[in-house]
Amino acid sequence: MSTLVCLHAHPDDEAISTGGTMARAAAEGHRVVLVVATNGDFGEVPDDLAEGETLADRRRVETERSADALGIHRVAWLGYSDSGMTGWEQNANADSFHQADLDEAAGRLADILREEDADVLTCYDWHGTYGHPDHIKVHTVGRRAAEMVPGLRVLEATANRDAMVAMITAARESGEAPEGDGAGLDFDPAGPADDGNPFGEPESALTLCVDVVDYIDQKRAALGAHRSQITDSSFFMEMPPEVFAMSFGKEWFIEHDAQPPYRVGWIFDTPDA
Repeated sequence: MSTLVCLHAHPDDEAISTGGTMARAAAEGHRVVLVVATNGDFGEVPDDLAEGETLADRRRVETERSADALGIHRVAWLGYSDSGMTGWEQNANADSFHQADLDEAAGRLADILREEDADVLTCYDWHGTYGHPDHIKVHTVGRRAAEMVPGLRVLEATANRDAMVAMITAARESGEAPEGDGAGLDFDPAGPADDGNPFGEPESALTLCVDVVDYIDQKRAALGAHRSQITDSSFFMEMPPEVFAMSFGKEWFIEHDAQPPYRVGWIFDTPDA
């Protein structure tokens, strides 16, 4: 059996972009390790924090619940503060992930990779899917850590922009989609995201599609574990099960040793398998 390590920026990021992949790997008997770079302390603050409880405290507990839902064996924290969105004053905080020394942060990740004798690491694409400073840092830290741990296979998690555009367009045109901002239909994946670039990557840049429909209930449960950020009235949780499966039943990756067009396959298969 193999070991999969998934690096994510904040608590709850793990569920949507690699949740199905982690659940499938665990179900097949592989060891699965989640590494979270930041404590997520600039997320939404819920009204029910207990006296002395911080948002970071709550989000750690929620992440453990998400990990349980996905079958993750270990959750490790790199220990950095949330950097906030592009242009926020928190970007300049000395203890933020955005400001972290690249080799130091990559060294922390590399230590975990060595401890776990990791076979596959997932990080994010070059702009972190949507340009958040911490997501971009996940890309650079993941790639640098891979240089420190020879033989490691690296997959960059991303979103299929073309598929998202087609799905949203079809939902709008069908006249059957729910209305309002909560429906997500006001979102334009081809428009500028946090860093000014479009969301995700075009299908022509992708190399691997992982079918996770069989694990979609675990993926949705993992999202639901992050109650402080994802409520019952959120876009994700209001989706009918069949729509959620259609929207999030595939997870997309780029592997630089492989060439487009993408193949439908598995993270432990070699690109030419």
